[in-house]
Amino acid sequence: MGESAAILTSCFWTGSSLLFTSAGRKIGAVSVNAYRTTMAIVLLACTHAVLLGAVLPAASGGQWFWMGLSGIVGLGIGDFGLFAAYVTIGPRLSVLVQASSPIFAAVGAYLMFGDTLSLLSMLGIAVTLTGIAVVLLERQETSEEKLTANKRKRRGLFFGLISAMGQGFGVVLSRKGMYLGVSEAMNPISAALIRMLLAGLFVWTIILFAGKLPEVQKAAKNREGIKYTTAGAVTGPFVGMTFSMIAVAEASPGVAQTLMSLMPIFIIPLIWIIYREKTNWRGIMGAIVAVIGVGILFLT
Repeated sequence: MGESAAILTSCFWTGSSLLFTSAGRKIGAVSVNAYRTTMAIVLLACTHAVLLGAVLPAASGGQWFWMGLSGIVGLGIGDFGLFAAYVTIGPRLSVLVQASSPIFAAVGAYLMFGDTLSLLSMLGIAVTLTGIAVVLLERQETSEEKLTANKRKRRGLFFGLISAMGQGFGVVLSRKGMYLGVSEAMNPISAALIRMLLAGLFVWTIILFAGKLPEVQKAAKNREGIKYTTAGAVTGPFVGMTFSMIAVAEASPGVAQTLMSLMPIFIIPLIWIIYREKTNWRGIMGAIVAVIGVGILFLT
């Protein structure tokens, strides 16, 4: 079940990446993050009430803390970086950079649980970074993807790195919360709801203090943007994240994170079908090498 859930997670997240890219280009990354968290909270709360008989999860204070912190890091900060990267450099490069998230998960596991990295794990890190570098160092004039200015590309890669860090550390924090003080993992829907609740609270607090509320309110009038955001919220934070929590609970962290990191490969044919943007052999090989590196890192 865990492995199947992880593969489905990659599929749903790949679809949501394209939807959120379209939404971000219409209403901006801040508005997308605000509305998709709100939509996901409503969907998860309704599902939780129907299936478990309560709107809010019955969890300990420690579980609320660690799962909530996971939501802030992974969904509040990390996903803002991801949406900003979608808008800046497009979904293909964004999800490729995000493939480095298992590296940060490994670092987080070392810091929190004392897990050590073997020589084979360090080889996996090196292979992953090599695959990412192969694509990122691709000469722009030979790429069939839309040309991106160097300054804009660097900014997009920075946002992508923030996303990878958030997702990697978020996985480690969520696993700690799911098993804190209990013999069996927390219900995946409860875990997803706690993460999204705290992420939403964080996102809207930042919007208020940063003076972005008028911008977010104006975005609500953009029907196209809200339509894409709604579709992305259903496939990504709702269905996708629920499956990711099932994967974390039912499979080993390494296997789960590896199978949830297949997006760079899944997205290449979709980019060609939807945007008619063909990826050359270098881009394809780089994506495959990066995923192989992830597999080496977490299957050791």
